Amino acid sequence: MTLPEEELAEELTPGVPGRGPRRVPSRGRVVARRFLRSRQGTAGLAVLVVMFLLAFAGPLLSPWSYTDRDFTAFLQPPSASHWFGTLQTGADVYAVTLRGMQKSLIVGLLAALVSTALAALAGAFAGYFPGWADRTLTWLTDLLLVLPAFLILAIMSPLFGEGTWALFVLMLALFLWMVTSKIVRSMTISLKRREFIQAARFMGVRPVTIIFRHVLPNLSSLLIVDATLNVSAAILTETSLSYFGFGIQPPDVSFGTLIADGSKTAVYAPWTFWFVAGLLVVTVLAVNLVGDALRDAFDPTSTRPR
Repeated sequence: MTLPEEELAEELTPGVPGRGPRRVPSRGRVVARRFLRSRQGTAGLAVLVVMFLLAFAGPLLSPWSYTDRDFTAFLQPPSASHWFGTLQTGADVYAVTLRGMQKSLIVGLLAALVSTALAALAGAFAGYFPGWADRTLTWLTDLLLVLPAFLILAIMSPLFGEGTWALFVLMLALFLWMVTSKIVRSMTISLKRREFIQAARFMGVRPVTIIFRHVLPNLSSLLIVDATLNVSAAILTETSLSYFGFGIQPPDVSFGTLIADGSKTAVYAPWTFWFVAGLLVVTVLAVNLVGDALRDAFDPTSTRPR
C-alpha cells in the first residue's frame, strides 16, 4: 500500500559523506525495477508486445484482407500465397486470425479497464460513505454476483450486431467488477482510520476529493494488478461467448468465432484451428505472467525468484 501523496517520491536522505544527499527512488521506479528483475514478467511483457505488433502491424505484410476471398483456393494448406492456409470460404487464415486477435485484444483491454474503474469507484464510495450509499452499492454488488452472467449475455446477443461491439464490451465489464469492489470497500474502510485521511477531513476537504486524491491512489497497486488479470479473464469470456454465437457477431470475427468455425475442420484441416488456438493460449499466458509479476513487484514482502 502506498503512502499518502508523494511521500515516497524524490525524498532527500543523507548520502555518502562528501557526495551530498542522494535521492530515494520513487515507488514507481522501485516497482519497475522489481518487475524487470522478474524473468517471467519480462518474458510475458515481451510476448505481449509481439502479440500486439502482430495483431495490428501484421496485416500490413499480407496482400489479403480478412474480407477477401480466394475462389481458386478453398481449404488449402499453408503456402507461399496463403501463409496460414485458407478456410472453406476461401478466406485467408492469416488475415482473419489477426483480425480476430485485434478484436479480442481490444475487447479484453477495454472490458478490463471499465470493470476495474467500476470496482474502484463502487468499492471506494461504499467503504467511505456508511449508511444508505454502502447498503445500496453492496446490494447491487451482491445482486450482480448471483445473476447468471452467461445467460443474460446470451439473451442480449441479438443486440451485439456489427458496429455495436462497444455495447458488448460494456455488458462484459458489468459482470467482472463485483469481487474486486468488495476488496476495495474493505480496504477503504481501513484507510478511513488512517491519520492522513482524518487530517484531510478535519481540514474540510470534500469527501469526493479525499476519495480521488488519497483513497484510490493508495489502492493503485491492487487496481493495476486487477486490471491486468482482468484482461485475460475478459478475453477468455469473450472467446467463450463468441464460440457459442453470443459475442462478436458476423461478419466481424474474434478468437471465439474463429475457434468455433475451425473446430469443425480441425481433424482434416488443422491449420483452420490450431493457429488461432495457439495464439489465444500464448496471449492469455503472457497476460497472466505480466499480472503475476506486477503483483510480486507491488508486494514488498515477495521474495520469490522469477
